[in-house]
Amino acid sequence: MLFQSGKLKVRELENKDAALLAKWLLNPAVLEFYEGRDCSFDLEKVRDVFFTSDSGETRCIVLFEDQEIGYIQFYELAKSDCYNFGLDISDIIYGTDQFIGEPEYWNKGIGQILMRSMLDYLLGQKGADLVVVDPQTWNERAIACYAKVGFTKYKLLPKHEWHEGELRDSWLMQYKAKKC
Repeated sequence: MLFQSGKLKVRELENKDAALLAKWLLNPAVLEFYEGRDCSFDLEKVRDVFFTSDSGETRCIVLFEDQEIGYIQFYELAKSDCYNFGLDISDIIYGTDQFIGEPEYWNKGIGQILMRSMLDYLLGQKGADLVVVDPQTWNERAIACYAKVGFTKYKLLPKHEWHEGELRDSWLMQYKAKKC
């Protein structure tokens, strides 16, 4: 277990999770917000993207009340990305991406619990000075979730992410560690 916060647990991705990820990433309701409905994943694609590429991400499964309900990954931003985003390259900056793959767990505050817990982990265990996320500007539910846990909009990223046949704008949102 990477960490636990009450009923929420996060553990590193295991080979046995491939079928679960494929199930989630074939669901149009999930794909509408993660990757796009025109970009579904079969088992082979899940294995290629999540299990064979070494992109420096720590990939994890999210459990709530011991049910596997979602996915989260985190990674330290490269200094070149920090520079390109106008962030302080002397800071330790982590990015994170996540989704709840079981729609019946949406709109229950679990995303906020997940993000608060991930912030605690990255700031406390990984020594992050700053954590960033980059939701697309139209994804109001994600933006509201991040804002409720203390992220602020830092910078508009025009045409930042390919989604459902077009380049879409995203917000770079940041959470700064509180200094003593």
